[in-house]
Amino acid sequence: MKKKVVIAMSGGVDSSVAAHILVEQGYDVVGLFMRLGIDKLDTVTKTKVCCSLEDANDARIVADQLGIPFHVLNFKEAFDRIIDVFCTEYLNGRTPNPCIMCNQELKFGKLLAFADMLNADFIATGHYAKVEESHNRYLLKKGDDARKDQSYVLFSLNQRQLSKTLFPLGTVTKEWVRKRAGELNLKTKDKPESQDICFVLDNNYHSLLYERYGSRISPGEVKDRQGHLLGKHPGSPFFTIGQRKGLGIALGTPHYVIDIDPRENVVVLGTDDELWEEELTATTLNWISIDGLQSPTEVLAKIRYNHRPAPAVVYPEGTDTVRVVFKEPQRAITPGQAVVFYHDDVVVGGGWIERKAQADDLCAETKNS
Repeated sequence: MKKKVVIAMSGGVDSSVAAHILVEQGYDVVGLFMRLGIDKLDTVTKTKVCCSLEDANDARIVADQLGIPFHVLNFKEAFDRIIDVFCTEYLNGRTPNPCIMCNQELKFGKLLAFADMLNADFIATGHYAKVEESHNRYLLKKGDDARKDQSYVLFSLNQRQLSKTLFPLGTVTKEWVRKRAGELNLKTKDKPESQDICFVLDNNYHSLLYERYGSRISPGEVKDRQGHLLGKHPGSPFFTIGQRKGLGIALGTPHYVIDIDPRENVVVLGTDDELWEEELTATTLNWISIDGLQSPTEVLAKIRYNHRPAPAVVYPEGTDTVRVVFKEPQRAITPGQAVVFYHDDVVVGGGWIERKAQADDLCAETKNS
């Protein structure tokens, strides 16, 4: 009997070709489109919402081309909670990564639950990553296409999720995917890449914050590290560590956001030299290749999606906290982003970068809400 696989089909070229590969490999493939929003443009917030009716239609056409059954499920309420966390993280002086949260809660949470209902053996997505079993443990590994590797945004997957997951694109390149889609004349063959944050129009989240939390956003002060007043800002949630553009202040030399104090509503500016740090603290950990961290361990640590992993030592600091010390200082370590640890191409685990001690309580409040 064929193994049954439920694949998330977003209406893009990657998941379309991933579904084709599974069909070619002899699986009993079922396509699933996750309906997360209402349409491309919300008339109130002016934000782009992913997985629109147009995307659903594209996914359905591809499913018909491949001869596989196709379902649409509405996960708008669950997705709305992810958008809300995205907003409250900015209110707490952090820079969130909603793609990781979406993977954890929807693509490998709701998707797996639906697959269980169908008694399916596996779930699948169009991510560029690999899963391998070794010594009764499932490992998450980088995809072979280094430019498209997405293992960073998958670090939160647990052993059960990994044991039930297939990544058909883990061993191919984006160029090959485009070429294969053209050869098959798939509806999505020429579809452009989706933007990084699918529900934010033009990469401008300010209107979304105003719509949901305008009453909690107010002007405040811009200072330097020594506390000298440099000017005013329209709201600290509109800034992120490392930001240079849009500061509204001319200081004669390049300055960047080096800290955000959400309690005092203060944005702190400094020079590029002040952006470089040797350490960070991470919590809410997930370990993949090991059960847990028992002693200091050398890793390559990646602090954002497009960051080149850097040599570091990870020190256990309790049951759910680690201190990461880099061999060389890293630029713009940003609270709210994930730090992911690697041994070569294997994901050891990862966690979420925390704020400095004075804002810990406020951030914890958001996480628990």
